[in-house]
Order: sequence, then structure tokens, then C-alpha cells
Amino acid sequence: MIFWLLLLGIFTYFIVQRTVASITRTPIWVLWLVMMTPAFVWTGWILVYGENEPMPAILLLGPFILCPLLYWFLIQWGRSSKSGAAVKAQAQGLQQGPQAIAEPTAEKRPTLRPIDKEEEAALQNCFPWSVYYLQNVEYRPQALICRGQLRTSPEVAYKTIRENVERQFGNRFLIVFQEGMNGKPFFALVPNPQAQAAAKSTSDSLNRPGLALTLLLATIFTTTLAGVAISGAITEETEITAALLLNGLPYALALMAILGVHELAHYLAARFYKIRATLPYFIPVPPASFFPFGTFGAFIQMRSPVPNRKALFDVGIAGPMAGFLVTIPLLLWGLAHSTPVSLTEESGILNVTSFQPSLLLLALLSKLALGSGLTATTALKLHPVAVAGCLGLLVTALNLVPVGQLDGGHIVHAMFGQRVGAVIGQVARLLVLALSFVQQEFFLWAILLFFIPVVDEPALNDVSELDNQRDWWGLVALGLLVSIILPVPQSVTQILF
Repeated sequence: MIFWLLLLGIFTYFIVQRTVASITRTPIWVLWLVMMTPAFVWTGWILVYGENEPMPAILLLGPFILCPLLYWFLIQWGRSSKSGAAVKAQAQGLQQGPQAIAEPTAEKRPTLRPIDKEEEAALQNCFPWSVYYLQNVEYRPQALICRGQLRTSPEVAYKTIRENVERQFGNRFLIVFQEGMNGKPFFALVPNPQAQAAAKSTSDSLNRPGLALTLLLATIFTTTLAGVAISGAITEETEITAALLLNGLPYALALMAILGVHELAHYLAARFYKIRATLPYFIPVPPASFFPFGTFGAFIQMRSPVPNRKALFDVGIAGPMAGFLVTIPLLLWGLAHSTPVSLTEESGILNVTSFQPSLLLLALLSKLALGSGLTATTALKLHPVAVAGCLGLLVTALNLVPVGQLDGGHIVHAMFGQRVGAVIGQVARLLVLALSFVQQEFFLWAILLFFIPVVDEPALNDVSELDNQRDWWGLVALGLLVSIILPVPQSVTQILF
């Protein structure tokens, strides 16, 4: 429990520092303490009274409701005059100026040099009246906001104006196309942070293949150790030998294949759209009793803005769908080689020696793999490959939750727009929290979702909508999420078992 509290604390501090450090005078440690208060209260109760003692409703729901309100108040109270406009825009779900650009790096955003009269006249000429009738230009600390009337399709308008601005000003600006709170699209010209960096950096410095390879090898080693423990081939007195490590390879290779294909699909999709992205970086973790899986997963970083919602959708959905396609055959094979055991009170989806497939898709796949060998009174002692497959499903589900910068957040943002996507994210967080009271294994996951900003960063052209085919695939992805995390309905249980 202390380990998870420490991990949550580090994750929370990173999120708070990344999202609000530049827009408020309130000390980061104060904001961190406020956001961590619910976790401290709940952990303190469990340490004092134990897990079996029910927590009073005031302690369960009170911090959860009050702390986000106090967090918002402290940000507003401490905001600086220079960033007040940015804070207000974020509170309304509209990110303008530098907030509108997806910049994962911690580079300081450049301040916009005011344009002179000559340049302003040239800028106005970049907006043909038959494409986008420019009505006024607003000067912001780090952006020029150009408002007017859209006279053609968003794709044509963005392409035309971007080409005109680039012809006149070179690569000085990034051109952002967004919808305002009134539903009318506007253009924002933001200083291009990559203009100088692109000339100095190389693909080698971006990708850092040496670091990626080192983390890959380290993660193969830690997951192999985890696989040895999961296979039951090791005890406290057992010496680690090369022959013993072979028992851990099935789990390690299966899990690395799932995670690797997931991140590689993101990387290839990003490269297809000419988005600067790092190689996949794996996160090795020595296996322990409180976290026996050997890795925290893998990630890539995108170092340049996403050009449009189509690219945002394709990059977001590529990882979960590719990982899922690898997960299913591995999971079916692993389940077929798992051993049925008697169902006990300790059985559950996190118990690899007495696994109970209580989630809908897991139950269907388990029945498909084992047939009559799986009944309502049996659990499973999972084969190591099945453990990797179950983790693959959970990783897919976690990434598909439509919140913020998770893959699912990118998907709903691309499908419905930034503002509607943020609303869907809020609803999704509440639904996962409600689900955690039925499926208690999801409780920590539900809490973590509330530390992820619900507003996804917009694409450069954030107005043009998706085609029907991508909308359909987006619904398939959300349906996949529901099938993974939904508990097995009683009617389905009666049919299967």
C-alpha cells in the first residue's frame, strides 16, 4: 500500500507541475498536497482500522468532492496577471495561444514578437474573403487570434491560409484552427518552438536508440524474473540460474510482444503523418510481491503538434487495436493451457493462481478456450502466457478510457471535437468510479483517472471532422473498452456456465 501511495504521489506531482506550474503563483507542493489528501485519508483509515472495516461516507466522498474544488480555487487565487487569460480559457474548455499547441517537451514557450503595421497588412492579405472573411485580429501575450467568418470547407480554409502565412512569414508561426465557445472557428498564430530546434536536432538525438535498447533489454530481464515467479518455479531458497530463467521467457516474450506492438503502432502512425516522435521506451521494474509483473509498460513521446483530427485519431487508435490483435491469440493459447481449480473466496481477476474471469470479454474467451472444463464453480491457475494476455487486455482497456491524453481521449476528441470530448471524459471518469464499487480491482484505476487533465490538447486543424469510416472504428474501440471492463451479466453467466 505504501508503494502504491508513493507511486501515486510521484504521478500526481508530475501532473500538477506539468499542467498548472506556469499559470499560478500557488506553490506546487500545496496543490499536490490538496490533490493527495483523499489518498492520505483513505490510506490512513485502512492502516488504522484495516481493509474490512467500512469507511464512513463522509470520509469516502467528502475529500473526493471538496479537494478538486479547493484545488481549482487555489489555482485561481494564485494565478498571475500574465497568465490569467490562459487560466480562464482552460476553465472554459478552450485553450488558446501556446496552450493550443501539443508540446510534450518542457521547453519554455517563446513570446510572440508584436507584428508591425506592414506585417499586419500582409497578414490580412493571407485571409482571402472567399475562404475566411477576417474581421479582427486580437493580440495575446503569445498568440495572434484571427477571428472571422468561415466561407468554405475547414480543410480548404486551413490549407489555404496556412500556405499563405508560410509564404509570407516562413516558419515563424504555427497556424492553429479551432472552434471558439460560440461555435465559430478561429485561427491562432503561435510562435513556432520547432523553428530553431529543428535545424539543430537530428533524428538520432530525438530517438536516442541507445537508451531505447537499454530499457528494452532491462525490461526483458525484469519481466523474465517476473515470469519465473509467476510460473511457480522459484522459492525463497532457489538460486537463479540460466536454466531457471527459461521458465520466465514465455511470460516475458508474450508481454513484451503485446506492449511492443502497441507502442510500435503509435510510432509508425506518428511517422506516417510526419509527427516527430521518440522510439518506444519500456519501463523496467524489479518484480516484488506488491507489483509482480516486471514492467510499468512502455511509451513514446510526440515532439511536434498533431496536424489534424484525422492524424490524432489514427495515432490514438493504432496502439490499442494493434496490441489487442496480438493479445487475443496469446490469451486464448494461455487460457487453453491453464489449469482449472476449485473456486474459493480468494478467487478474483488479480489472483493468477485462482483466477475468476468475472469480466465479460475474459469470460467469453475463457469459455472459448476451455469449453466444458470451465464451470461456475471453477477458477483457473493461469499459465504465464495467459497472465501476459490478461495484462494486455487491461492495458488496452486503460488506454481506451476516453479521458484527456489517453488513447481513448484522443479518439473521442477526434470524433466529437475538443469540447464534447472533454465532457465525455468527465462522464467516463464518473462511470469508472461507479464501476469500481462493483469491481473493486478498478478502484485505484478510477482514482488515477481523476488526476489526468480531462481536456486533450488540440490538433493544428482542430475543426475538420472525421469521415464515417473512422467514426465507425471509433465506436468499435469504445465498444471494445466496454466489453473488457464490464462485469459478466447474470444472464450471460447462466448461458456460459
